[in-house]
Amino acid sequence: MAIKVKICGITNLDDAKAAVDMGADILGFNFYPPSPRFIPPDEALEIINKLPTFVDIAAVFVNAEVEQIKGLTEQGFFNWIQLHGDETPDFCDSLQWFNVKTIKAIRVKNKDAVKAVSSYYTDAVLLDAFDPKQYGGTGETFDWNIIRDIGKRIFLAGGLNPDNVAQAMETGVYGIDACSGLESEPGKKDHKKMKKFFKNIEHIR
Repeated sequence: MAIKVKICGITNLDDAKAAVDMGADILGFNFYPPSPRFIPPDEALEIINKLPTFVDIAAVFVNAEVEQIKGLTEQGFFNWIQLHGDETPDFCDSLQWFNVKTIKAIRVKNKDAVKAVSSYYTDAVLLDAFDPKQYGGTGETFDWNIIRDIGKRIFLAGGLNPDNVAQAMETGVYGIDACSGLESEPGKKDHKKMKKFFKNIEHIR
């Protein structure tokens, strides 16, 4: 099975089209207002409407209310809901009746993160580097060896860039998720970095 490549933190059409043209399977749009990669939903939908339908779209939320998530997903533009905050297993379970797949992000501080993963029954789990002040986008990696102990669909995130992406894919995960490692500044992708990123994994995919 081909490893999915997700490019997150999309804020403009130029970056979205470039990511799709280079081979992204999933694009992530961040709906967490404090994030430097936040995009208002109406602007995100404007971009999504101009993209080909074969690319999946993920809506990224952090500790959002169910009604906010429901309101966006019911519009039919999203294939994935990514929960990147402190959402409980029960909260994630409450979204199962939505007609989209779910990803729960777990910030990995140590091996105890593996125990946390087993509590969630989402369609996939995203493992990201832990930071006490940020919900993702830190540019930091973590010990990828713990992935081998998890028997679930895993998206690997945290500090992925052109130089380490091939090694990340060799962990055998379901998907990889890149954001800050492909930026020239928060919310703006560096197309040269993206091109190198995809070139370095073309022989693996």
